[in-house]
Amino acid sequence: MANFSVDEHKTYSLRPHHGLCLAFFIGEGYSDGFTKNMQRMLELFGADANVHLASGADEICKACPNRRGAICKDEEKIAACDSAVLKECGLKEGEELSFFKFTGLVQEKIISAGLREKICGSCSWSYICENTKSRWERRRGI
Repeated sequence: MANFSVDEHKTYSLRPHHGLCLAFFIGEGYSDGFTKNMQRMLELFGADANVHLASGADEICKACPNRRGAICKDEEKIAACDSAVLKECGLKEGEELSFFKFTGLVQEKIISAGLREKICGSCSWSYICENTKSRWERRRGI
């Protein structure tokens, strides 16, 4: 695993629903490029980078084959997931916070509360989440 340093002066763009995707990521994805970027971003964010909760394409989306400019080909569905994550975590679009604080909220307010399936159960990758323990739970020792 590569060691990435976080630029303490930079805030990285992150779509809110990616707090859930990253919790269960096991190395599978839409393409090799996407999977490698997802792993790289997980490592970078895992150094507790600051994140800006954004709509539209973020750091993870940069390598996604479903990206159409600044939006996803399934933008309506993805935007609904983003909104639900923000609502359940008590956050707002555009908010900036540490990655660990964000993922702590995702774990507590969504995953541990049993709301993941309600928010993103129709995702084609949901079968992974159903059969994988959240890395945020493991990190917090819950």
